[in-house]
Amino acid sequence: MKVVSTIKEVRDAVREWRKEGLTVGFVPTMGYLHEGHKSLIDKAVEENDRVVVSIFVNPTQFGPNEDLESYPRDLERDSSLCSDSGVNVIFTPQREEMYPEGFCTSINMTGLTENLCGKSRPVHFGGVCTVVTKLFNIVAPDKAYFGQKDAQQLAIIKRMVSDLNLNIEVVGCPIIREEDGLAKSSRNTYLSKEERRAAVILSKSLKLGLEAINSGERNSRNIIELIKGNIESEKLAKIDYVQIVDLLSMKDVETIEKPVLVAIAVYIGKTRLIDNFIFEI
Repeated sequence: MKVVSTIKEVRDAVREWRKEGLTVGFVPTMGYLHEGHKSLIDKAVEENDRVVVSIFVNPTQFGPNEDLESYPRDLERDSSLCSDSGVNVIFTPQREEMYPEGFCTSINMTGLTENLCGKSRPVHFGGVCTVVTKLFNIVAPDKAYFGQKDAQQLAIIKRMVSDLNLNIEVVGCPIIREEDGLAKSSRNTYLSKEERRAAVILSKSLKLGLEAINSGERNSRNIIELIKGNIESEKLAKIDYVQIVDLLSMKDVETIEKPVLVAIAVYIGKTRLIDNFIFEI
């Protein structure tokens, strides 16, 4: 396994693989890898001849007063996980490699980016779309792997790839959870012991919502109120949003009549966590 930091090194490696007729899988990450990332890497290794993992804490997707500087980083640990999983190249660029002096181009999307996390983090998805497009152009993979925990991001990337006619298959992978149900996230490391215990309220509340839908409830407001009520029973929890949206458009729906995303964002203490489930009719 190689750890490289320049665009040229990645392209040189991929060029050699292509000469051999090999397929390339790609997993873009911000590092501090956990079992959720590993599930994406394992899928990429299973489905491709060679795999590239990028580790880059992308500054353009963080807004003012967000956790860019404090975001957890551990390249040595990440490298070990990637090596053990069969990754061929880790790409760890510096900011100047991705955004050289004078950089002034961005990829912006309307519609899908304006609801859910887009409301709370207005610059976030512009930064995501820009950096992912750059990484796609650098790696030129056959397949790229994203987790369902960031379901809105997954929908946005799929639409961007379709809209821009990028010759890449975007593969969505299931949420990986702790034993008590908490979705795996690098930001879980911010939680104190008390906050960590409180954080299970997210998955427990979503489970209540899913049970209600499975029992025949189709009114979004009723399901949302059920989820909210349970979250609010936890004193350390503060709701950012609880919404039910169309799976393709990311727009709110009043009645569940086609596939939907039930998504929540909740602060546990100062840490913002997200979780969701998809319900398909």
